[in-house]
Amino acid sequence: MIWFLVIGGVAGWLAGLIMKGRGFGILANVGIGIVGSFIGGIIFGLLQLAPRGAIGELVTATVGAVLLLAIVNKIKQG
Repeated sequence: MIWFLVIGGVAGWLAGLIMKGRGFGILANVGIGIVGSFIGGIIFGLLQLAPRGAIGELVTATVGAVLLLAIVNKIKQG
């Protein structure tokens, strides 16, 4: 459980850096990363890609978090 939160936090922070240039704060980073890991898991599953190890989990969560932030940005823009 703690590992899941750590991966989520790092993934959310990385997604914040990629999309916005900075993170969102610890709680928001963890939330974004956790939701992103679900989104990334679904997308990688559809593409029949399986993450291996901690780096694979981090990449999956980060890709999902970036997609989440991209969708939220599009909705905010109208």
